[in-house]
Amino acid sequence: MRSPGAIAHARLVVSGSTNPSDYHHVITLYSGDSSSLLLFRRLPFPPKPASWTTVISAHSRRSPPLSLSLFLSLLRRGPLSLLSQGTLSCLLKTFALSNPSFGAQLHSLSLKLSISSQPFAGSALINFYSQHGLSGDALKLFDEMPDRDAVCYSAVVVGLAKNRRPTCSLSYFNLMLAEGVPSTMYSISGVLSAAAYLAGLELAEMIHAHVVVTGFEGNFVVGTALVDAYGKAGMVSDARRVFECLSREANKVTWNALISAYAQHGDFVEVGKLFEGMVAGGFVPDGLTFLAVLTAFSNAGMVGETERWLGLMGSRYGVEPGIEHYTCLVGAMARVGKLAEAEKLALEMPFEADAAVWRTLLTGCVVYRDVELGRRVGQRLLERNPQDDSTYVMLANIYSAAGRKNEMAGVWTLMRDRGVRKERGRSWIEVRGEVHVFIAGDRNHERIVEIYEKVRELREEVAKLGYEEEDEAIWSHGERLALAFGLISSSAMEGKVVRVVKNLRICKRCHDFFKIVSRVVGREIVVRDVNRYHRFVNGGCTCRDYW
Repeated sequence: MRSPGAIAHARLVVSGSTNPSDYHHVITLYSGDSSSLLLFRRLPFPPKPASWTTVISAHSRRSPPLSLSLFLSLLRRGPLSLLSQGTLSCLLKTFALSNPSFGAQLHSLSLKLSISSQPFAGSALINFYSQHGLSGDALKLFDEMPDRDAVCYSAVVVGLAKNRRPTCSLSYFNLMLAEGVPSTMYSISGVLSAAAYLAGLELAEMIHAHVVVTGFEGNFVVGTALVDAYGKAGMVSDARRVFECLSREANKVTWNALISAYAQHGDFVEVGKLFEGMVAGGFVPDGLTFLAVLTAFSNAGMVGETERWLGLMGSRYGVEPGIEHYTCLVGAMARVGKLAEAEKLALEMPFEADAAVWRTLLTGCVVYRDVELGRRVGQRLLERNPQDDSTYVMLANIYSAAGRKNEMAGVWTLMRDRGVRKERGRSWIEVRGEVHVFIAGDRNHERIVEIYEKVRELREEVAKLGYEEEDEAIWSHGERLALAFGLISSSAMEGKVVRVVKNLRICKRCHDFFKIVSRVVGREIVVRDVNRYHRFVNGGCTCRDYW
């Protein structure tokens, strides 16, 4: 049976056409086999820039070395004017990820040919730098472009979001709209990723309104990003509504986004139902699906179920568990105090335990004040990375809780001598579409006097219920300041949920404080820390003190 390329080639010969686009179409249909190269060498016209781009692109997947050889042939034989933006983009996609230096050489070549500032080539270069974590270089390139189209803006918005520069990503999305450049499904999904990173509900809602106005509401790429944004903002009900509107268009990625949203809340019941619905819908679960399922049971401290699902991955669904899946089981064991079993699993699982595994176990040692195991685990972590500030902090906390002041001081001294600086905790809250960031002892906010006054009021109220805290520094923790600001900013909106995001793990004392405050103020409080979501309602937390 003849291939589509051969059939189209035969028709081209019979018709006697000399239209370059017809020949380029046939080269593409040959999909990089030897016939496409043969046809390229027998073109009835001198190869054009599009001809080179087409044949290089045709071989980029099946035979990257041949694609590179063709590019070198172009540089040696043809005039450099044959190197087009399309060729540059194709080469960046094919080789730049595996060979970053080659991407830099292509950038240098594009500068000599004065095409680096053109939209198509510029967008490809922005993508290249963003993929390698060089968002500053990507921004410099973008800012130097005289003409920026929707593709350029999409590249920079997505690139900044991927490089964890959400505020900057939002700013460039707003600049795009201000300049009258139409949004695309890529720029919208990128800015939604930025909103998801900030756990910004109001931001997600505003972007959702833009989605409706611009007609992207039924687009499954945008819809999946909306599910993720609402899920990371703690609004699984809104994520579910968006998902249901996409039910016919939903793919595996969309299902995974929704399952992950429920998993972060430890809602293992709903996660199980969604998993069954996904399978019933004909979708084959993958490693990410099972990571979400295992996260849900791990967050709930359900060791037996976590272990059972880990076994089902391979036995029933043919998905080989990875180290991240075993980390969930270690985490489940650590959460309920089965520290010896967790250590045994970490040593005997089919992978060498990485830093994430040992850090998960060390967290359990902090909670259950297991000094000896904590010492061993901490040593393993420091051998791998002596600059990991979180290890020193957790070890110091273990010694402090056990009353071993000398050993605690020794940890801080070692940390100082090695030049390690503790990551500064940051907490932020979104009010009327604006994100307000707080650090411990913050005095810079324009309403800081009101904020501390609110903290003082809360301190008096929780004291009536038996909560006492003598350490004055605790009262100025960033999450408490963010909570106080949220309360004074939304006091007129009775019943409104207060949402706080933290870049580190919420400490036990602040966790206990938030539980009592939810009862005192009669408001639901949601905190997303680095590990999971905490939903505080009427004096309790949905995490059941496992985090």
